[in-house]
Amino acid sequence: MAGRHKAGTTARAALLAALLPGMALGQSLTPDGQTLPVYDEPETVSPDRTAGPAGPALAPTETSDSNARFADGTQVLHMPRFGTRPGAVHIAATEAQAEGSPATLLADQVTLGADNRLTASGGVVIWYRGSRLIASRVVYDNETGGAVIEGPIHLTEPARAGTSQETILIADSAQLDPNMQDGILRGARLVLAREMQMAARQMRRSQNGAVTRLDNVVASSCQICAESPIPLWEIRARSITHDARTSQLHFDQPQLRMLGLPVAALPWLTAPDPSVERMSGFLRPQLRTTSGLGFGVKLPYFITLGDHADLTLTPYVAASRTRTLELRYRQAFSNGAMEWNAALSRDDLEPGRTRGYLFGGARFELPRGYMLGLQIQMASNRAYLLDYDISSADRLWSGLTLDRVRRDRMVMARIGNYESLRGAEAEADEFTPSVVADALWKRRWTPGRIGGIASLEWSLHAHRRSSGEDRLGRDMARGSVELGWQRSTILPGGLLGAAQARLNADFYRINQDSDYDDWVVRADPTLAAELRWPLARHAGGVTHIVEPVAQLVWSPEREAEDEVPNEDSRLIEFDEGNLFALNRFPGWDARESGWRANLGIGWTRIDPAGWSIGLTAGRVLRDEADAAFESGADDPSFWDGGPLGGKRSDWLLAAHYSGANGLAIANRALFDDGFSISRNELRLGWFRPGLQVSAGYLWLDSDESESRDQDVSELTMAGGWQMAPGWWATTETRYDFTADRAQKAQLGLEYRNECITVEMSVERRFTSSDEVRPDTRFDLGIRLGGFGQQKPGRGTVARRACLR
Repeated sequence: MAGRHKAGTTARAALLAALLPGMALGQSLTPDGQTLPVYDEPETVSPDRTAGPAGPALAPTETSDSNARFADGTQVLHMPRFGTRPGAVHIAATEAQAEGSPATLLADQVTLGADNRLTASGGVVIWYRGSRLIASRVVYDNETGGAVIEGPIHLTEPARAGTSQETILIADSAQLDPNMQDGILRGARLVLAREMQMAARQMRRSQNGAVTRLDNVVASSCQICAESPIPLWEIRARSITHDARTSQLHFDQPQLRMLGLPVAALPWLTAPDPSVERMSGFLRPQLRTTSGLGFGVKLPYFITLGDHADLTLTPYVAASRTRTLELRYRQAFSNGAMEWNAALSRDDLEPGRTRGYLFGGARFELPRGYMLGLQIQMASNRAYLLDYDISSADRLWSGLTLDRVRRDRMVMARIGNYESLRGAEAEADEFTPSVVADALWKRRWTPGRIGGIASLEWSLHAHRRSSGEDRLGRDMARGSVELGWQRSTILPGGLLGAAQARLNADFYRINQDSDYDDWVVRADPTLAAELRWPLARHAGGVTHIVEPVAQLVWSPEREAEDEVPNEDSRLIEFDEGNLFALNRFPGWDARESGWRANLGIGWTRIDPAGWSIGLTAGRVLRDEADAAFESGADDPSFWDGGPLGGKRSDWLLAAHYSGANGLAIANRALFDDGFSISRNELRLGWFRPGLQVSAGYLWLDSDESESRDQDVSELTMAGGWQMAPGWWATTETRYDFTADRAQKAQLGLEYRNECITVEMSVERRFTSSDEVRPDTRFDLGIRLGGFGQQKPGRGTVARRACLR
C-alpha cells in the first residue's frame, strides 16, 4: 500500500478553415451542415442547450462527445433527435398588405403641384406592404407611379426585426418604382440579419425587392468605426447579387483583404447569406497536421436530399500518407431518424492494406410508446479509429434494442454482437461472449391489503462464444423472476421503520463447461428490516441533519449444487448509493447470502448563504464471510474478497460539498481498520461565467478478481476559462501515476469577435501498444462570420467600441 499515494474520449481539435467560403453553387459554412429537423419543438430551452448549469454540479472527468457508454463498456452512438409529425398547419397573420392596397404616408408637409406631383418633406415615413421607408423628402409622380427620394433613406421590414431574415437598406438617394421595392439607390448600404453588411456606390433592386445587385461593393461582417475605417477582413467585388428567394450571395471577381491587404482572389464565388441553415455545396476546407499522417486537407461537400435527408462526402488527402473518402448520410422520418458514418483509407501507416469503419444508428417510435433502436459498429482495428480521430472506443457493439418506459412498468430488450479491439482480448475473441441477448420486464404496484410497494420482474439472458473448447467456450442461457415488496412507516419517537422481502428464482442452461451442471435451478429468498432516526436542528438560519441507519438482512447460504459461472457480476461497486442495498452485485449470476448488517450514519449542514456540506460513513458486518466475493480460492484462508469480503467490510467514508458559486466537490474512500486505503475517488466541478473546470482522481488497489494486476492511480482534468473578452482557453489531460506518464494532453485557444473566429489546438496522445502509436496533432481554424447561420461559441465575444 505504500504506493497508493503516488502523485474520454479525446477532445476533438478545431480544424483549419479556409479564409474564403469556397466556390459552389450553394454553400453552408457550418462544419456539420444542418442537424436533422425537429417538429413542434417547444420554445423553452432544453437542458442540453443551456450555456451552463444553473447551479453547482459535478461534471464528467472527460470531455463528452457523440458517444455514451453502456454499462458493459461498449459505446452507443448519439442518436439524432427527432419529433412527431405536426397535427395541423397554422397560418399566422402577416403584416404585409395585399397587392394593390394603398400606402400610408406621414410627413411634416405634403403638397400637390400643378404637374400632378406629390411632394412630402420633413420626417417622411411610408408604410407599404409590410415595408417601412424613412426619408427626408419624397417626390411622387402620379402619372408614372415612380418616386424620387432624398436621404438619408432607411428601408426596413419591421415584422422581420431580430430574425435571420431581417434586411436593412440605407441610402443617400433613390429612384423607386411604384411598388416602393424596386429601383436604383445611390450611396447605398445593405445589412443582412445584422451580420453581413455591404456598401456600394449604386444598388439596383428588382423582382419586388427579391434580387439586389450592388456595383463596386465592399462586404464585411466586422464592425467599422469612423476613427478606424479598415475592417479586420473585407471582400471587394465588381458586383454582389443577393437573391432573397434562394438566400444566396453571388460575387463577381471577389478579392479578400485582411487589414486592408489583399490575400486571395477568385473569378467568382457563391455563398449563403446569414439566414441559411443548410444548402448544397462545399463546406469550409479542413486542414490538419499529425505526426502519423502528416499535413492533410479535407474538402467536405454537403448535399441536401430534400428537407429531411442529406449526404456529406469528404475526400481526405495527406502528404504522401493517406487517401481517404469519408461519408455521412442522415435522414429524418415522421417517427424517427438515422445517421450513418463511414470511411475507407489507404495510407503508409499500414502499407498495402485498405482500412475503414462503419458506424450507424437509427431510432424509431413505434405504436403504444415503444422505441426501436438499431446500431452498427465495425472497424478495421482500434488504431484506425485513433489515427483518424474517429473514436476512442475499444469495444464495439452492433444490434437491435426495444424499450418502453411508463410510470409503473418498463420493458427493455436488446440483441447484438460484441467485437473487442483490446489487443490480447481481440486475439482471444473466440473465448469472449460475442452474441448476447437480453430482455427485461418490470412492473410496480401498491397491494390493496398489505400496502407498501410491490414489484414483479422477469428477465431473460443468453450469450454464445464462438469457441467449441470445454470451459473456454462456455455458452449460457438464463431465465429469472423476482418478486419484491417493501413498506415503510413512522414509529413512535420519530423513528422510520421499513421492511423488505424479495424472492429470486433462476433457471440456467450451461453448455461446454464440465465444471458445472448442464441445468441449474435455484431460488434465493431475502428478508430485511431497517430503522432510521432522522434528527434535525435549525438555529441561526443553519440547518443540521443527522440520520443513523441500521439494516439487518438475511438470505440463505448458497448451496454448492446451486453454483453457476459468474459472467455478469465481476465488477462490484461499494458506495453510499448501495450501502443499504439487499444485493450489491450488479447482475444476476452472483448474490449476497447469509446474515449481514448494513450500518451507516449521515450528516448534512445547509447554510443560508447557499452552500451545503455532507458526510456519510458506514460498513457491512457479516455472520460469516461470503464466498460470492472471493476470486475462486477453495481454501477460506486465502480468501480476499476486496472491500466487501470477510466478516467486516472496509469502512466507507463519503463527503460532498456544494457551493452557491458553482463549485461542487465529492470524495469517496474505502479503508480497513488500519486506515489502509483500498479505493479512493475525488471529483471536482466548478461552473461559473468564464470558468468551467472538471477534474477527478482515482486510486484502486490491484485485484485479481477484477482482472487488475496493478494499482490504478490516475488523474483526469478538463477545463476552460475566459482569459480576456473574446479569448477562451481550454485544457485536458489524463495522467497515469502508476506508469508515471501522461496518457494524453491537450491545450486549445479560441478568439472570437463579431466577424471572425480563430481556433488553435495542440494535442498529444501518449498511448502505445503493438498497433496503437503515439500521435501529436496541431490544428488551426479560421471561420468568417456572416456566411450561413453559425452556432454560438463559448465565452464572450470581443467587440470593438467606436469612439464618438
